[in-house]
Amino acid sequence: MSLALVRTRAAIGLSAPLVTVEVHQSNGLPALTIVGLPEAAVRESKDRVRSALLNAGFEFPQRRLTINLAPADLPKEGGRYDLPIALGILAASGQIPAEALEDREFVGELALAGELRGVPGVLSASLAAGRENRALFVPAENAGEAARPPQSRVFGAACLGSLCAHLQGDTMLPRATPSRPLNPVRPADLADVKGQHRARRALEIAAAGGHSLLMMGPPGTGKTLLASRLPGILPELDEAASLEVATIHSVAGQPDHPLGLPPFRAPHHTASAAALVGGGSNPRPGEITLAHHGVLFLDELPEFDRKVLEVLREPLESGHVVISRAARQTTFPAGFQLVAAMNPCPCGYLGDGSPRCRCTPEQVGRYRGKLSGPLLDRIDLHIEVPALPAAALRDAKPGEDSAAVRERVLAARARQQARQGATNRTLSPAELDRHCVMGEKEARLLEQAMQRLRLSARAYHRVLRVARTIADLAGSESLQTAHLTEAITFRLLDRQ
Repeated sequence: MSLALVRTRAAIGLSAPLVTVEVHQSNGLPALTIVGLPEAAVRESKDRVRSALLNAGFEFPQRRLTINLAPADLPKEGGRYDLPIALGILAASGQIPAEALEDREFVGELALAGELRGVPGVLSASLAAGRENRALFVPAENAGEAARPPQSRVFGAACLGSLCAHLQGDTMLPRATPSRPLNPVRPADLADVKGQHRARRALEIAAAGGHSLLMMGPPGTGKTLLASRLPGILPELDEAASLEVATIHSVAGQPDHPLGLPPFRAPHHTASAAALVGGGSNPRPGEITLAHHGVLFLDELPEFDRKVLEVLREPLESGHVVISRAARQTTFPAGFQLVAAMNPCPCGYLGDGSPRCRCTPEQVGRYRGKLSGPLLDRIDLHIEVPALPAAALRDAKPGEDSAAVRERVLAARARQQARQGATNRTLSPAELDRHCVMGEKEARLLEQAMQRLRLSARAYHRVLRVARTIADLAGSESLQTAHLTEAITFRLLDRQ
């Protein structure tokens, strides 16, 4: 047969669109031409495929070969097309049966000796192939990852020869089983935090409602320690969320994220806007997408470039980020929980009870002014983490451990799921009106707070969401004065 068709999958964002590799063998001078918008790594595959076929014991046809990667307007990049191109050449030259390629998809890079090398993003390819009810053949090192979706049929091959033997019916490859590379390991315990009762309370509220949190205090007061304990009091991810997180990390080339554990990302303050939200000619997920269903921790918040921080504003509201390029548009999920920490002044020692701080009010104003009002308005909880004297630290008793706090968080989350099917962070204004029932006294209190603190409509809704979470932690169906008062106190820091 002089024409062969092989199905494979591209990697565009988190999706894996179908690509058909058409190989035509015709008379003429020996040549190999690849068309269909191939990028440099795909154009170079002709040399890898030639060497792999010869070293695997196959013949490379001394005829004119034309390889079309359809659809032609979809950019193709990476070494993932090596295997389908090689199989198409073998089928077109009659060295393997062309019918063996039907209802099957192939993804993998070839080494010169014929071994198969792993490629990123096989989990999204496996999900797409499973929806089409086709078997997927991948390199052996990708097999366990690709077999995670329940509906998938995945086979892993170590080399081109063993895969062709399977297609010819000589030696069958075993069906791959899902890998469980890492089990969820609970992070460090919240009992390590001594004192800081208000900060611990804010952390519990943030975990219960999925709220964003800003901590301000001098160096060494436990801000980073608190943030690192947040994943330990969050609920484990369900199967659907775990699979979504695994797909994101697979596309990013980080397939070993622990199953069920919410991600915790802490980029350095020198990170660019593209590193944070994603980008590139073929857009890749950034830190906010890698933190999807988890926590994004930004330490030393004012040290980030202001333009970098401003890109967080829309994802914090919408839960996703849209990256537009001239040729196409890619949408990445970004349902992350923002936790940020900052010093109160440039030197960091303002308010720590010592005379070390010599920052002028103008310097303090410029430092805090690096954070825009619209960004601060989108952060639900603002707290101060004060410095504790040595005697208080020495005499402080260990606080509750993560397990005890997590029980209350799980109970509050269960109430939210039963009431609205989502966390309080995502409540719309209409849902707030429906679920935040309060009396006249509480309504007047909230109205007075809006006037005195000059809260925006966005801040008003965020106060209601936090109050609803506090009520859930208390097991109350309606909002009481104590719930609203506590929620309002978490908006005072940015008014100082």
